[in-house]
Parts: sequence; structure tokens; C-alpha cells
Amino acid sequence: MFTARNIHYEVADRGRAVCHGGIGAVHVLVRKVGLIDAIDRNVQVLKVHLPYHESDHVLNIAYNILCDGDCLQDLERLRNDEAYLDALGTQRIPDPTTAGDFCRRFESADQVNALMDAINSVRAEVWKQQDPSFFDRAVVDADGTIAPTDGECKKGMDISYDSQWSYHALVVSLANTGEPLYLLNRPGNRPSHENAAEYLDKSIVLLREAGFKSILMRGDTDFSQTAHLDRWDDQPDVQFLFGLDAHKTLKARAELLDESAWKELKRPPRYQVATEERAKPINVKERIVAERCYKNLKLRCEHVAEIEYQPVKCQRPYRLIICRKTIDVEVGQETLWDEYRYLFYITDDRVTPARELVLQANRRCNQENLIEQLKNGVSAMKLPVDNLVSNWAYMVMASLAWSLKAWWGLMLPAEPGRWHERHAREKQEIVRMEFKRFVAGLIRLPCQIVRSGRRLVYRLLNYNPWQSALLRGVAAWHTRTQC
Repeated sequence: MFTARNIHYEVADRGRAVCHGGIGAVHVLVRKVGLIDAIDRNVQVLKVHLPYHESDHVLNIAYNILCDGDCLQDLERLRNDEAYLDALGTQRIPDPTTAGDFCRRFESADQVNALMDAINSVRAEVWKQQDPSFFDRAVVDADGTIAPTDGECKKGMDISYDSQWSYHALVVSLANTGEPLYLLNRPGNRPSHENAAEYLDKSIVLLREAGFKSILMRGDTDFSQTAHLDRWDDQPDVQFLFGLDAHKTLKARAELLDESAWKELKRPPRYQVATEERAKPINVKERIVAERCYKNLKLRCEHVAEIEYQPVKCQRPYRLIICRKTIDVEVGQETLWDEYRYLFYITDDRVTPARELVLQANRRCNQENLIEQLKNGVSAMKLPVDNLVSNWAYMVMASLAWSLKAWWGLMLPAEPGRWHERHAREKQEIVRMEFKRFVAGLIRLPCQIVRSGRRLVYRLLNYNPWQSALLRGVAAWHTRTQC
């Protein structure tokens, strides 16, 4: 079927093209939201700007990731691509060594926090462009993740709970859009919840000033932060829903509950079958486990109950939601006995039914997808430099590539009219899109770069299903200046 035979290559004399034509739209968006000015105004780490400013370095790292780079060394490919330089209107970009040196110029937490505050100030302006319903409720998730390293000389690394040399990153994100609000780099041996309360408080201030009417904080059992629950409960627009360790006292109270206190938890279907439900194939794993008479645990049902509970560090009781899982223990294909396992959630929400709170707490698991994208999508936790603070700064700059993807979706216009539903659906799809798919659909576009008068033209060389979204976005974000 592949009939091409007489294949030849030629070098173009005048025409120049880039394979990542979507980077021009990203730069138009960056200028539209004022990110360049915000970074240069708030971040002061360079003594002399010859020739680069702080924004040049930050965007250089973010653009490298958007253009299929996953380490600093990939900058070498871009800085030798004349068409790429022409596409961004520059004569040069920082090389890998210069980019690494810029990361090392971040010497204190205050400097990294200033960078995050600059990005978040722009983020708040992007949010203000959304519909009023966007501000009904903000859901903030917090979690920690291990960032392992093979390096031997990286300052600040330590041995994690699972015996890896690593750093331990804290991720505080907005679940509504999947944006990382704050990142914190810590030695690998630090507990997951360390300094989480400080950055949760920062997130509350950011979201409140942006205009959100209510804020819900979620976290697993490491983030219950009982010493802070009272002051969070005193804020009328803030609620929390944290996991709580299943220690012996709580288990004993759950076991003493009357059976009438438990209500069955019925979970909604994962998806709706559009046509006809297909027959499921044979579960190969389950068949092998049964044949070899291994112990097999099967969830039979779930029930929920609630009680009042006052942690030791709190001055008032809170609502404790208990999820009881009934598990059948099988050997072969015979059920030998059943056992109970308990999950506990503490909240100051006195109104929402217990079943809905359990489902709400389970949705926090979607943050694991965000962490995976930060690790393997934008490679924000590759730790390319030599100490804790500089690697923290690199995390923030690399995660900006993910935020730019979210901003693209949020800033995409969806005007009332015939195509409103389709355009609104495209907005949400881009916001929820995995980074690899975003780059493939909206960044990796072959474009010829043409200078025409005072215009820099990206001439698309083939069709792409997301082409209309790109053109619609650029038309909306383009700001004309008076010459």
C-alpha cells in the first residue's frame, strides 16, 4: 500500500516553517493576560538585564515544554531553530546552561513565592473573565508527592518513607480547573502535610479576592490539620472535608453504632451506555486467583453513618462521616468470612447528606491525575538543578506550561448564538485535556513563518480538527497597538 519510491529531499531557499505553530497563539495569550509584565514587576533575581529579563527566562522554560521538550537540554534544539526564533520575534533565547543558572539565582523561599504570586495575580484576572456561575464554589485540593532523583550532590534531598532519595513536593490545586495554585518543594523525609496549612490559607485569600462565594478544602488523612479546624470554621465562606486516621478510638465508636444508624451507599454508574450494553469479557486475573486458591477480597456493599466528634486540638465538635465497607474474604470460590473496613471524614458542613459528602471526598482522587500530569506531562519534577530552592523554582516555571493550557481553555470565547454549546464544550475539553493531547492538537501545528509588512504571519500548512478553536482564540486575544 505504501507506493512512494522516488523520494528526494531539498533545502528551502527562502521559506521557513516551524512544527510547533501553536506557540504563536500561546504567546498572543501571554501578552493578552499581562503575564510578562506581572513577572518582571514582581520577580527580582537578575541584577542586570543584558539581554534577558526574568520573564524571558520563565517563558523560555515554559515554551520549551510546550514544544515537546522535557529537560533543559532540549533548549539547545530551539535556540538553533531560526524559524522558531523568527516565530517569536527574537534573535536568541537562553541556552541550557543560562537557564539552569537562572534557576540557581532563586536563593530564598520569598523569591519563589514572588514568582507564584505573579502567576496567580494573572490567574485571578483570567478567572474574572468567566461566567458568574464559575464563582459559586471553589474546591481546593492538597496532596504531597515524592519526586525521586538519582543525583548524589543535590542539596536538600533526603530519604523518603519508601527509601528513595528524593524531594517531597506539596501540590495545592483548584479542582474546578485543575490548576496548581501553589507548589512547595521539601526534603524527601518531611511529612506530607508540612506547611500545608500556610498554603491553604494563601489559597483562601487568592480565591476570596478573585470573587468566589464559597471555598471547600479537601485532603486525605495527612491533611486533617485539627489544630487549624476551628479558625477555618470561623470563616463563613470556608468549609473543609478532610480524611481522618482510622485509629482504635474511632473504630470502637463505629462498631458500637446501632445497625439502624447505617444507610446503604449506592454509587452512581461510572458512565451511561449510549447504545446497548456489551457483554463483559472473562476476568482473567480473578479466574487465576480462584484456581490457585489465593485469598480474594471482594467488596459486597457500603454503608454510611455520622456522629459528632471533637478532636483533641479543637474547641468544638464537628461532623464525622463514617463509610463502612463490607468485604467478603474468599478462598477458591468459597466465602469464608466477611470483614468491615472503615473510612472517616471530618467536616464542618452540617447540611449536605452524608452520602454526598463521601462522594465529594472521593472526587479528590482526581488530583492524582493532575500530579501525574505535572510529573510526566510537563516534567515539572525532573529536578534538573542542584539544590532544593532552585528545583522548586523550576517546578513553578515548568508547571506554568500546564496553567497556560488551562488559561487557553478558560479564555477561549463562547459567544451566545448558534455555536454557543459547541464552543462551550470546546472550552471545557481543553481545560480538562491531558497535556500530551493538548500539545498534539493545538501546539504541534506545521506553520510557515512569513513577515508581511508589519505583520508576523503563521501560515497553517495542513488541517487540524482544533484549527477553528485556535483561530477563534487568536482573533479574540489579539491586541492591536497604535504605531
